[in-house]
Amino acid sequence: MKKKRIIPVILLRNGNIVQSKKFNRYQSIGNPIRSVKKYSEWTADELIYIDISSKNKIDTKRSDLGNQIFEDYNEIIDTVSKQAFMPITFGGGIRSLNDIQSKLQIGADKVSVNTQALLTPNFIKQASNEFGSQCIIASVDVKKIDNQYFVYNKNFDKKILANEWIKKLEGLGAGEILLNSVDNDGAKNGYDIELLNLISNSVNIPVIALGGVGEVKHFKEALQETEVDAVAAANFFQYTDQSVFLARKYLYDQKINVRKPKLK
Repeated sequence: MKKKRIIPVILLRNGNIVQSKKFNRYQSIGNPIRSVKKYSEWTADELIYIDISSKNKIDTKRSDLGNQIFEDYNEIIDTVSKQAFMPITFGGGIRSLNDIQSKLQIGADKVSVNTQALLTPNFIKQASNEFGSQCIIASVDVKKIDNQYFVYNKNFDKKILANEWIKKLEGLGAGEILLNSVDNDGAKNGYDIELLNLISNSVNIPVIALGGVGEVKHFKEALQETEVDAVAAANFFQYTDQSVFLARKYLYDQKINVRKPKLK
């Protein structure tokens, strides 16, 4: 049986790692290179970087701290990929097949596409045909409105039911779904189990759960109560030493089907 995956997510905003809450508050909390080193040592199954920058230029204000200075996001990808011992997905700002190709060439194993899929759905088909569906993760942010789940994107104002959109993404060739709850983002109350069940029971491709983890039992709840293939978290993994290892050990001891815990 295929092992369930544990995936840290790193949110980058103008070159710095940030903590997010409900998609409208961001606090800078770290350096993107140190994080990849620690997650490699803690043997994360994969790593997802998502650029949510509000501008194209990397912010270099904190060079006084001795942080490595980068000119652009691709330079971060190139540096990170050389230090990682796990598959890495990069997302954010992907608008063309050339954007995907450039990221794969400098070290990405997969790319995550969100806004461009909404604006031009056939882009997912083109991307999966060109690079293989295994390289294409469709990222979907979801918000609950009047007891229904809708796709949320600040650059797209049409109301689309989340489960219908994700079924369409599967049909277009997306290899995985990164499913993020806007309402639970940063709340630390656990995943939206209802949402995870709705989506994971609707499609036949892997679903990665994201949004709401505050303690390790939330990983267990998602893996025991839904059919998701992986559990991901951003804020949770940043604040505890050996957090990925400790989460894996907890799940392994609880008889969840994850890889055996070990440290490098």
